[in-house]
Parts: sequence; structure tokens; C-alpha cells
Amino acid sequence: MTQLQLIVNELVKNESEALCEQLFTQTPIDHILQKLSCMELPAKEHFERYMRHKWCLNHKPRTLSSSFTSVLFFLDFYGKLGKRELGEMERVDLEAFIEHEQDRGLRISTVRTRLACIIAFLHYLMEQEVISGSLLKRGIKLKLPDVLPRAMNPADVRKLFLVIEDIRDRALFLLLLRTGMRIGEALGLRVNDLDIRDRKIHLFEGEKNSMGRVVYLSDDALFAIKLWLRRRDKNKEFIFYGQSNGHLCYSTGRGLFVKYLKKAGLEQKGYTVHCLRHTFASELLNAGMRLECLQPLLGHEDIEVTRRYARLTDRTREEEYFRAMAIIEKGGIDGDY
Repeated sequence: MTQLQLIVNELVKNESEALCEQLFTQTPIDHILQKLSCMELPAKEHFERYMRHKWCLNHKPRTLSSSFTSVLFFLDFYGKLGKRELGEMERVDLEAFIEHEQDRGLRISTVRTRLACIIAFLHYLMEQEVISGSLLKRGIKLKLPDVLPRAMNPADVRKLFLVIEDIRDRALFLLLLRTGMRIGEALGLRVNDLDIRDRKIHLFEGEKNSMGRVVYLSDDALFAIKLWLRRRDKNKEFIFYGQSNGHLCYSTGRGLFVKYLKKAGLEQKGYTVHCLRHTFASELLNAGMRLECLQPLLGHEDIEVTRRYARLTDRTREEEYFRAMAIIEKGGIDGDY
């Protein structure tokens, strides 16, 4: 088995977001270039320049990781088609790669993300006049199902927190539930990001879109955080630190959540740690918060993304339905069934 095949197999095995994050936490561009140095790929030199270009544009390690993995898979597939020069590339090569990824059992959302990374690479090659712009004259769009965000049932939330006795873990998961932060944002918090007096947390750079925002601490989250601040090692930089000086990694945080789900007997419900963010949003909407106020708390650039939560649960709509249905069932309108 060649070195490239070993690396590709390793990436297939370890495609999770958490592991990719660990791969590129330190000096990500050096790690990438080291990987590339031992590979035989079509257009390898252009691939290296592209990754340097993204590094110079200050792209995050996770973005570099996603781009590296996606373009690597595509170029490896392209080479196996018997092609070496990018000038030979046709639209059918992209379509064949999409089918190949779907045949491997990847979710459509993952395939779409992978395709977006590859198209960004091809646009770079067009700007460098390496390939013709006609290749992407017609866009390639993958239809994603418009799924609802998954919020936790209130009774299940109570069950979950009843079994979280560890002070640090309780502070972490209450913080996610009461602020709507993504787990990566919470794990990356430093002590200086907290404003205990004004009950605020300053997220200077959002995890997903780099958009900074301020979130607020509820009474129970504030109490849990204060308890943890008294116990934690004062010499550590991050609020939720790991064994080294760094913060807890994604896989550890998600693993803790799964552990507590099992302890609460909720492992069959399909909940993920991101459901705490969805629960935060749906509960605020049910309590009467306007979408325009919820949007910046969640860090959404587009209010249409926030509007998905209005479809998830809207107590006003629910009450209006049952009020109207009661009139109908009593024969209050024409037509008594």
C-alpha cells in the first residue's frame, strides 16, 4: 500500500470534526505541507500553493483541515481516473466524484461541504489561469433536506442535569444551554472573556463564521460558573482546560455529554451536545423573544437561519391551533363532522 493510500485511509477513518481539529491545532500549515511532501498527486504543486494561500488569508485550522481533506480526496480520485493534468478536467469528473462520495455512504450535507471546498480550489486555479473558467459555467447544486433543529424535551433536560454532579461539567453544559454557544466556543473561553459583574461573556470571534458577539448569563449558569471558578486551577488560561495548558478538546466534551445521556437513560433519544443550543433558541422563542433579538445571540448572519426555530416550536401558533380546533369540534362553524 502506498503512502498516499495510507494517508487517505487514515482520513477516511478519522473524518470526524473533532479529530480533524486535533490534527491541525498546532502549526496547521506545516502539518499540511509535511503530509503533502510524501504524496504523489495530480497538480500537487498547485495544491500546496492553494493551502499556503488560505493560510496567508488567516483561515482557521478547521477550515484548513476541511479544505485539505476535501481537495486531497478529489485529487486522489482524479488521479485514479487516469488523469494527471488539470487541463484535462471535465464537469463529469466532478459529478463522478460526488457519486463516489455518496456511494461511500457520506451524508449529503458532508458531500455538499466537500464539494464547496473543491469548487473554492477550482476558483483559485481559474484566477491563476491554470484551468478554464468554463468548467464551472453551470453550477453544481446538491439539494439538502430542510430539517428542523432538534431541541430537547424539557423533561429530558431535567433528567440530564439531575445526573451531572461534577462541578466543571455542570458549569459547561449549563453554559451551553443558557447562552446558546457552540461547544467549541465554550471550550475556547478564557477567564478574561467573562464579565461576572455584568453577567456577560464576550465571544470575540465566533466559531463558525468568525462573527463576534456577546451572550448573557442566567442565574443558574452564573451560579454554576462561580462554583467552578472557585475550584479550577487559577494558573490555567482556559476556563475549561484539559490535562495540558490547552482547553478541553471537542471529542472529550462530546464524550462527556454522551456519558451523561447514558447515565440519565436518554441515549436512545438521538440527542447531541448541539441540541442544547437548539433548546436554548426554542425556549427563548416560546418565552416571547423576538427573532431579531435571538439572531445576534446565536451569532447568525442571516435571520432566515434563525427563523428555522420558529418552525420548530411556536407556543402562540400551538395555542391558536387548539383554540380554533375547539371551536370547530363544537360545531362552531359550518360543517359538523
